Amino acid sequence: MKYILLLSALYVSMYAHPTFEPSQTCKSCHPTIYKEFQSTQHAKASIFDDEIHAAVWKKHPKNTKMSSYACAKCHTPSASNYGALVEKHNGVVPDANDTTQREGISCAYCHRIESIKPGHMSNTNIIAKEGKAYFGSLKSHIESPFHKIKTDSKHFNSGNVCVGCHSHKKNKYDINVCSTNIDNELDGSNCVSCHMPKVKGSVSTMHKTKEHAFHGFPGTHSHQGMLTQYVDIILKRHERTFDITIDNKSSHALALHPMRVMQLRAKITRKSKVIDLAVKNFARVIGAEGKGTPPWLANEVVQDTAVKANEKRVVTFNDVLEKGDRLEVTIGYFLVNPKMLKSLDLDKSVIATKFHHFKTEKFEIK
Repeated sequence: MKYILLLSALYVSMYAHPTFEPSQTCKSCHPTIYKEFQSTQHAKASIFDDEIHAAVWKKHPKNTKMSSYACAKCHTPSASNYGALVEKHNGVVPDANDTTQREGISCAYCHRIESIKPGHMSNTNIIAKEGKAYFGSLKSHIESPFHKIKTDSKHFNSGNVCVGCHSHKKNKYDINVCSTNIDNELDGSNCVSCHMPKVKGSVSTMHKTKEHAFHGFPGTHSHQGMLTQYVDIILKRHERTFDITIDNKSSHALALHPMRVMQLRAKITRKSKVIDLAVKNFARVIGAEGKGTPPWLANEVVQDTAVKANEKRVVTFNDVLEKGDRLEVTIGYFLVNPKMLKSLDLDKSVIATKFHHFKTEKFEIK
């Protein structure tokens, strides 16, 4: 009997995980923030709501009933059975009917991040044990009757609470699969200043403010326009050619994920004729033996043409600009490299096949 109780206690300890309030409960007091949050990939992070993540997981060798869903660490951290999901060889797999898994990266999860434990393979968020006690950065706040408000988190105050998940992720070959922080360039920067800018609207219905931190998290999936101020497109003419400079003023590379491809497109309108110029691609491709592979097979960086942090990338076009020409230059991207679409069964996906427009500049040639 004692042996059974000991095993039972060990099982509970192994799979113990904090319980998080559903994001829906935040809506009544924080309607504006909740609406913004619902449009984000944080809210749609699970394999049931993120079509591209689901496609990758479908092909992953760990996608068996006797393996683990390790992706839950960042894609489904609010799951009530989180511990069982990430534990190997127990037969527990993601469940679309589990509402806590459909929460994705919930409001309560992020606001209970007490500290961040650095790791070689990836960082780990340490969650505060006290429930309904949430960290924030607002210096002046009221006493909420629904939860405690804590302002003593150095990660919230520094604006880098995001690096628990968004710093880096390495595979078994020590290759950074996805990273904003490959060379520690974020250590002195602030994620929130760009991805959670101050916008009009009250932080809550109980504490009226003129503005609040935007919880739509501008990025590659949504609200891209809010980030265009950090990338400039500059034209420099020469006698027989012209240069386009992509001035990346952000503290991390553009097109971070190896599945993505950023493109520079340019066209000249000369009188009534439109001349499409050569498309320029920028990407960080990981793989093996000189070819791109799925992330779990990659043991080398095959190619890295991504525009780096604080880089001014100059692209030369061997075309002559004439007086009266109108030059239109566009920066955009594919969330999935077109070469990978078929292998991931995403060739008919609207979101994966779409060219996502980021920024356009138009120049009148005089």
